[in-house]
Amino acid sequence: MFDLRPVGYVLGLLVLTLGVTMLVPMAADVWADNGHWGAFAQAAAVTFITGLMMTLACANGVSQGLSIQQTFFLTTGVWLVLPLFGALPFVFGEPGARVVDAVFEAMSGMTTTGSTVFTELDSLPIGVNLWRGLMQWFGGIGIIVVAMVFLPELRVGGMQIFRSEAFDTMGKILPRAGEIASRITVIYVALTLACALAYLALGMTPFDATMHALTTLSTGGFSNYNDSFGVFQGPAEYVAVIFMILASLPFVRYIQLVAGTARPILLDTQIRTYLVVVVLLALAFTLYRLLVNNDGIETGFREGLFNVTSVISGTGYSSTNYETWGPVAPVMFFFIGLIGGCAGSTSCSIKVFRYQLLFASISTQVRRIYAPHGIFEPKFEGRPVAEEVISSVMAFFVLFFVLMGIIAVLLGLTGLDVITSISGAATSLGNIGPGLGETIGPSGNFAPLNDAAKWILIAAMLIGRLELMAVLVLFTAAFWRA
Repeated sequence: MFDLRPVGYVLGLLVLTLGVTMLVPMAADVWADNGHWGAFAQAAAVTFITGLMMTLACANGVSQGLSIQQTFFLTTGVWLVLPLFGALPFVFGEPGARVVDAVFEAMSGMTTTGSTVFTELDSLPIGVNLWRGLMQWFGGIGIIVVAMVFLPELRVGGMQIFRSEAFDTMGKILPRAGEIASRITVIYVALTLACALAYLALGMTPFDATMHALTTLSTGGFSNYNDSFGVFQGPAEYVAVIFMILASLPFVRYIQLVAGTARPILLDTQIRTYLVVVVLLALAFTLYRLLVNNDGIETGFREGLFNVTSVISGTGYSSTNYETWGPVAPVMFFFIGLIGGCAGSTSCSIKVFRYQLLFASISTQVRRIYAPHGIFEPKFEGRPVAEEVISSVMAFFVLFFVLMGIIAVLLGLTGLDVITSISGAATSLGNIGPGLGETIGPSGNFAPLNDAAKWILIAAMLIGRLELMAVLVLFTAAFWRA
């Protein structure tokens, strides 16, 4: 019989912790004397008590290891349960959101998607905006742990290729997850502080620096301004680019770097490929804007580099409306968003390593055609790649685009236009942030969408954040019979 107690115990602890963290934005509202702190007090009480009850009820089922079924259930449960409680402050206080909007905002925050349904960000209480930033920050560190500990063990989307680098976790997921999480936390906090200090040095207010540091390192993209990062055009864009890239690199490399070995991060082909793609795309947009828009070199390069990095990393900031750059730019940004950053980072979407494995597999098949008697095998980082990994990656690609098509059709059935439906499906499943078009484009907002479309996007964000199969496997009969 499937034992839910170990899963419930961990979920209870996380819900309980989430309730405690709500005291931070509550304190911010008390300090600002805006009268909004009561909403966080109520939400914190409900969340803390519920989490405590879950923990106590399931404490007699605690075990040192989780089965594969329990791990799948826990991985999905975290990103399903925490946004529901994270949405409470939005319902209890300002902006007085309806349930669907509050859950949408919280799910977008926890999954670091960055799409928002709140329209007057500039006038929201300081605690509300801080909570939006904190949810993304928690979601960012959470997905790193999941990508380094859980997904390699679950053999999801080719992630098993990183099992040797994510420590020896087989059979002892919970104890090792705590150890890995503690190391990641130190690095994650250090990078966040460095980002906040850099923003401060460039003239941001302490709150703006804190808010944007939280959402930069999480590659989440929430801002406390309707104009997103457009408020800080100039040198701050270069700082944001640096930290968005740092957040998009594998955190296991930082752990190795802190341990005293720089060789892995310097030789990582995934990192090199990602950086080359970012630079080439930024240069391409610089040239494009020089030829088409007659923009200055520095402006074209800065805005091109910033928005390319923001979209490819899944951060979702916008410093300008790139849909005004000409008809080619929106199409390019659509496909850039489907690239993603590196595995084991806070970034999202398909991710660079899967494209590397795809091209390696295609190259191998081509060589087998013209040299049928030769022995060829795809390689990654100079090592042969098991057929199991290639099959997993291929399945991921097929499933991603099939799901994107299904979501786009469902959105279309709710009455959305073609561009909004397709880009909405891509941005939610890829956890990218802005879509295309007047409604959900870089200068738009998801608020005008109908409720059915919002619920579809909420589900898509959850599925996309957990690499698709970790969620969908729960809907198979074989999973529950195992």
